[in-house]
Amino acid sequence: MDELSLRTGFEIELLAPAGSDRQDLATVVAERHGGAVHRSFHTDSEPSAVPGVGVFRHLSPAFDVVDARGEPVARLVDDITIEADLAPVPGSHARPGHRGWYRLLSDDARLLRLIARHADPAAPLATVLDPVADLFGVRADVFPRAARVNDATGATIAVALPLPTGRERPCEVVTPPLVTGHAHALERLLSPARELGFTVPQEAAVHVHVDGAPFRRPAAFANLVRLFAHWREPLWAALATNRACRRLAPLPDALVALVERPWADDDAGWAALRAEAHAIGLTKYADVNLTQLVAERRLRDTVEVRILPGRIDGRAIVRDAALVERLLLRCLDPAPLPRPGARALHDPRAALADLTGVVAR
Repeated sequence: MDELSLRTGFEIELLAPAGSDRQDLATVVAERHGGAVHRSFHTDSEPSAVPGVGVFRHLSPAFDVVDARGEPVARLVDDITIEADLAPVPGSHARPGHRGWYRLLSDDARLLRLIARHADPAAPLATVLDPVADLFGVRADVFPRAARVNDATGATIAVALPLPTGRERPCEVVTPPLVTGHAHALERLLSPARELGFTVPQEAAVHVHVDGAPFRRPAAFANLVRLFAHWREPLWAALATNRACRRLAPLPDALVALVERPWADDDAGWAALRAEAHAIGLTKYADVNLTQLVAERRLRDTVEVRILPGRIDGRAIVRDAALVERLLLRCLDPAPLPRPGARALHDPRAALADLTGVVAR
């Protein structure tokens, strides 16, 4: 079995069977760890159908599992990229608002953060916005299946609506950073999922996070860009990347060109490169998420690789992650990463293995 040497966090996209949900899995995992489940909010966004509003941001039900000592085991959240498997099951009487679950929607990220801070994720839909209304000196409007807070001028602050039918089934399992025993830790999460009938959805991926600090140097950052830009097709072939997965994209051409300029491999060189890379406007929705490397204020100091295929077996996930880890370690070697040769088209795994032959320590 491949083992990992880097501290690594995982995001594993699963699908609960019809009639079940991510809370069911959270409960079983907590029981097997002698721990508990705490309900919380998960923040996400999606395109808006309302004219003049580009994006709606929302909070949805999430479940944090801790062990007997209160240490985090996993966080189970929705993933809005999972859609294809959510068509209504014939004969099902499922309705929006499974278990009374809801989403809180706003068109302003700052307001949503304020709402998340003051609203109780365990409160019922009818009263969840009351603390927000208090902040604005108004009363929440409550309807038969919705609630809303408008400020004193009538501008809408937030709306609570029943969770859309089926949205309780997507289950992204988010682990804390794992230092050792990666496959064993993943199996303690995924074995219960298999037993409960969870499956890998059609658009699924696995994301891996490694510490970002070692890549915050011009030579290492340039190699990261070269790897995921020039080696994109061999990587997808070797990892069997799911082509139905949403929110994957190549790195911007401007970034690929930027790293080839002659940057001094020191703090001053990195400061200059970081500023120009940040100005390009990188997005997390690429094959590799480099946004936290160049951010002025980091939310999570990681490099996130997003092209591993969806899986529900911890050992298989670690095998994929081991290839990624070897490539990331090669990026730390100051020698520039070469472009792929003809062999990469015919035997991408062998070509990538050759690429990892010199590993920085």
